[in-house]
Amino acid sequence: MLELREITVNYGSIVALHEISLKVEQGDIVTLIGANGAGKSTTLRTISGLLKPGRGSILYEGEEIGGEPAHKIVARGLSHVPEGRMIFANLSVQENLMMGAYLRKDRAKLRNEFDYVFGMFPRLQERSRQVAGTLSGGEQQMLAIGRALMSKPRCLMLDEPSLGIAPILVKTIFEKIREINKSLGITVLLVEQNANLALEVSHYGYVLETGRIILHDRSEALRANEKVKSAYLGG
Repeated sequence: MLELREITVNYGSIVALHEISLKVEQGDIVTLIGANGAGKSTTLRTISGLLKPGRGSILYEGEEIGGEPAHKIVARGLSHVPEGRMIFANLSVQENLMMGAYLRKDRAKLRNEFDYVFGMFPRLQERSRQVAGTLSGGEQQMLAIGRALMSKPRCLMLDEPSLGIAPILVKTIFEKIREINKSLGITVLLVEQNANLALEVSHYGYVLETGRIILHDRSEALRANEKVKSAYLGG
């Protein structure tokens, strides 16, 4: 469904990604794990069109999207929930959700998405008229995911969904990621600092280190890998 071929990204003279290649098969949850500064968020930002690759190719459903504007990539069915959530703090919960559907032409069907998002995250329905900036960190993450779902994606990219969230809500968020994948059939590319959680919910994983993929395998194999356990799982 999604494939990166030897992607290089530069920040000025600094090489952030060194010819990385990865595949995300349709229907899977794939995770990128690694330390801060490894290039995980840069990878997602490049796929979603916020950064342009210096070299390499990004294929989505068989078509090249590298360097396309972000709004065209969203229109193709690929949505990005960024690190830090980036909700519209001065808008209401409902208005934020509507912003997620701004490219939708089938506006008459939005009720279905609202019903699904509110069914998945009842707190958002309870707070639908509340200003989004007054929500807790966990509720804001729910809203960011819900906003992305309003665009009706086929592939969802999540950047650090557990960041800044109370532990009790982290479990809920990851249960919902599984539900989105299973019940809607949405493919997920997940960046997560908590490698234990990421490998627990995903099917396949890639390990990034200073802009290079140093290891990739089925998630259960990575969890058993001694190097991964020592470096990322506290083993």
